[in-house]
Parts: sequence; structure tokens; C-alpha cells
Amino acid sequence: MSFKDEREMHKATCADCGKECEVPFKPDEDRPVYCKDCFQKHRKPRSF
Repeated sequence: MSFKDEREMHKATCADCGKECEVPFKPDEDRPVYCKDCFQKHRKPRSF
């Protein structure tokens, strides 16, 4: 069993598209939550 399977998921609404999603943390009203697709758009590029 992997760690991913053990996480408690919480329902949230994406701050961009409004789609229902699940996240592995308890959403905080002070910070936006993004679905998987919108998260990729907001993610900062990695610098190597």
C-alpha cells in the first residue's frame, strides 16, 4: 500500500473553473484551491 492510498481527501471547489475536486489537505478559506488542470496553469516553472 502506498502513502497516497492512506491520505484523507477533502472536497473542494476550484478557485478558477469552479469544478469540484478533492485535495489531500483541509482547504483553508485564506488560500485558493485549484483542480489538477488549473493547478498546472498556476504552478511556477522549476529552475534547475
